[in-house]
Amino acid sequence: MLESPAAERNKQPIAEVLAHVLPPKGLVLEIASGTGQHAEHFARTMPPLTWQPSDADVAMLAALAQRVRRAALPNLEPPIELDVHGALPALPPVAAVVCINMIHIAPWSACEALLTHARALLEPGAPLVLYGPFMRDGVHTAPSNAAFDASLRARNPAWGVRDLTDVDGLARLRGFDLQVTISMPANNLAVVWRRA
Repeated sequence: MLESPAAERNKQPIAEVLAHVLPPKGLVLEIASGTGQHAEHFARTMPPLTWQPSDADVAMLAALAQRVRRAALPNLEPPIELDVHGALPALPPVAAVVCINMIHIAPWSACEALLTHARALLEPGAPLVLYGPFMRDGVHTAPSNAAFDASLRARNPAWGVRDLTDVDGLARLRGFDLQVTISMPANNLAVVWRRA
């Protein structure tokens, strides 16, 4: 099983936020599920919700599928291949979209595509939740985030910690209203928008 130490550390703090902002029931689409540790934990801690993990990496999908089979939870669906730059797969109605630690390790076009898909998937009032490091008004929230941003941009100039002002501006253009921004451990933020 693939394991991410960071996912293990942050899964419960994120779950506590989600428990307050997600609807009481329905399908939650997680975009860029990675190892699947979050999806499994959320399915265990919020059983009224059905969790749909996804990833763009075909190799990662095999690890995700293994985790889902091992967990054998009735509310954790088999993972689907989903690249935000492509077309959406056929999905039942989606009550919420969650995306953790993706937009800073992807080009800006991935953030644009994610928001476009979320608009198409979600009904008015439904939440979109992003989690990760963000700048605020062009300023990093901690020296560690500035160093992380520099390391990301050294690996790929199209990557980098995004400014929340820019992301929110794009979200508003896609028909989302910012509901709440929550400070999280390790200088991360959980940001919740609602479909207008």
